[in-house]
Amino acid sequence: MAFEIPKLSYSGKIKEIILGKGDKAVTVGGETSYPFHLFEGAMPNLPRIAMEVYDAPPEGWPEAALEPFKGVTDDPVAWAKKCVDDYGAEMLCLQLQSTDPNGLDRGADEAAAVVKSVADAIDVPLIVWGTANHDKDTEVLRQVCEVCQGKNLIVGPVEEGDYKKIAASALGYNHTVIASSPIDINLAKQLNILLGNLGVPDDKLVVDPTVSSIGYGIEYCYSVMERIRMAALTQQDDKLQQPIICNIAKETWKTKEVKIPTEEAPELGDSRKRGILMEAMSAMVMLVAGGDVVIMRHPEAIKLVREMIDELTS
Repeated sequence: MAFEIPKLSYSGKIKEIILGKGDKAVTVGGETSYPFHLFEGAMPNLPRIAMEVYDAPPEGWPEAALEPFKGVTDDPVAWAKKCVDDYGAEMLCLQLQSTDPNGLDRGADEAAAVVKSVADAIDVPLIVWGTANHDKDTEVLRQVCEVCQGKNLIVGPVEEGDYKKIAASALGYNHTVIASSPIDINLAKQLNILLGNLGVPDDKLVVDPTVSSIGYGIEYCYSVMERIRMAALTQQDDKLQQPIICNIAKETWKTKEVKIPTEEAPELGDSRKRGILMEAMSAMVMLVAGGDVVIMRHPEAIKLVREMIDELTS
């Protein structure tokens, strides 16, 4: 008697969303089974990787993270072009770190001008990520939405404390919203409902459940993302059937393990390889949990993840 692999029957489907515009726009979502369970359903759109760009020279990065971007870290436009031209980035994420009130505290006008210059210089989808300070993000992201009208940016994080003003601007200027909530399935669903009540359509909404890297609570993040996917695919919860985005790079590269020099902790192995492997493994965990877009930093880590995606889908 032949052995037959038991299969689940899925009643739900992740909604498909188009990110960006033009020939380089990408479609995410559309899954009809758990991640990479191709024997049970379909993944019509493979997960996407967005490369990080910062709007100001980064501070505190280990040498391994800075090395691929030497010469361009003081110019966001040049940095963005390098990611696309040299590393084949299919999406970019511009981190507006300089607007942090506890840092450089740059104004909305200057920040919006930087975003506009980057958006005009590239033809791939652009994610714009604020600082999670409600007052500052409201001021900055509203202006970003206005000056980049029609670009279909992906803007966030949009949280319960600032969603009305930011999401209204994104809706008015035709951008996609990143619904960000602390790692909790009920809070994620609640924010999606609030945004829907505000008028944000399903095809303009992606979910950021908040993530962390290996060694810093990734197990809990995984379990919550897993529950979101279970509710979406097996419980027909249409409020949780949105694609998921994971801002994993900065969570990984800020950990102490990637910054400790090799000579100080030889038992941890080569510090350069350590950071790359930690980012790649953290990103892959997020994809297996249900992530549709992961934001990454190091080109070699991205190469590893792309190889793993190919291996799992070939």
